Amino acid sequence: MTRRVTPYRPERPAGAYLAAFLCLVMVIAPRAGIGQSVFDPAIRVNDTLITRYDLAQRVELLAALGAAGDLSENARDRLIEERLQLQAAAEAEIEATEEAIEAGIDELAGRANVSREEFLAGLARRGVAEETLYDFVEAGILWRRVIRARIGNRASVSEEEVDRAVTLLGREGGVRVLLSEIILPARDAAETSASEERAAEIAQISSFDAFSDAARNFSVSQTRGVGGRLDWLPLTRLPPALRSELLTLPTGRISSPVRLPNAIALFQLRALEELPVSNPATVAIDYAEFRIPNGSQADARRIAGEIDTCDDLYGTAFGLPADRLVRAERPVGEIPGDVRAALESLDENEVSTSVRRGNVQLLLMLCGRTTAVSEEIDRAALRRALLNQRIESFSASFLSELRADALIIDLQ
Repeated sequence: MTRRVTPYRPERPAGAYLAAFLCLVMVIAPRAGIGQSVFDPAIRVNDTLITRYDLAQRVELLAALGAAGDLSENARDRLIEERLQLQAAAEAEIEATEEAIEAGIDELAGRANVSREEFLAGLARRGVAEETLYDFVEAGILWRRVIRARIGNRASVSEEEVDRAVTLLGREGGVRVLLSEIILPARDAAETSASEERAAEIAQISSFDAFSDAARNFSVSQTRGVGGRLDWLPLTRLPPALRSELLTLPTGRISSPVRLPNAIALFQLRALEELPVSNPATVAIDYAEFRIPNGSQADARRIAGEIDTCDDLYGTAFGLPADRLVRAERPVGEIPGDVRAALESLDENEVSTSVRRGNVQLLLMLCGRTTAVSEEIDRAALRRALLNQRIESFSASFLSELRADALIIDLQ
């Protein structure tokens, strides 16, 4: 059996652990039957155990982090998953450094807009031992490293995949979304801070009904009366950053907070639908023009048969006068009419031999198009969203596989 080795951690005051433990005992002791211990096993996951203490600690930690829903069930599922994740990390001989764990705790404190000391003190007041927080952060770090190691080269997004996503985003009327919204007030610093904290809690919601309830209770939008529900909207009517996120967001999930004038907005994706579309207007064309003096269409077609991409023409033109090959990206209005007409019917890396200038035969190759909408899209942000979606999908699939193969026994 592979044994997990917990990294060295600095000494922490024993009094802090004792105070947290005593506080926790006071919380759970009334629920315990005679002869039961807070450290009695509650769940077996393969060769590891989850105790009643672990479960109670996790409930308090989730409450402190603003988790929604049934915290007891959430704690149970999360701890089972973490045991499986830790076992996978041990088998892969993957460890988390003390520095990475410390950075993870600092990140959690930063999300709560408090200092590290304030964050730890707040947890201690709830009876959460510092070791519980460390285990929680360590499990997340180890699992991310396990997934990166397993997914390997598949953790990349090609230019073609980004181009397709840009195309979907840019098609006029091509994609529409069904959203629910929550608009939180942010008219001054105090209100903004309170709404940011509220937004973090709402972001944990995983059901349509819960989001609708939150909209009725907290939203200042006119849609609060209908649970924040909006009618179908063309994706192109939304801000570019939100379009990119919604395109990769699973149904039921909630967007990142969107800052508006004096407000913070959250959107839940209820449905996304592709429709028959018309392509967006092209504002510029990247193309290559290879000139063949005294040549014929047959000569141009022969050269075309020897190349696959625009870059291949550089090899064809090697050693020839510089004016034989022209590669340019020009606004549509600046491209000669006959060349523009020939390029209009081409897909990327296709050629046309229909244009001739006096005794010079032209071989035209389309290298790419720039549409009006693609100029607004942050390709780097879209790539990150697509990559995160791929990693999240792989992670969920691998975790489901581990859970299906595991021996999980409820001992309570």
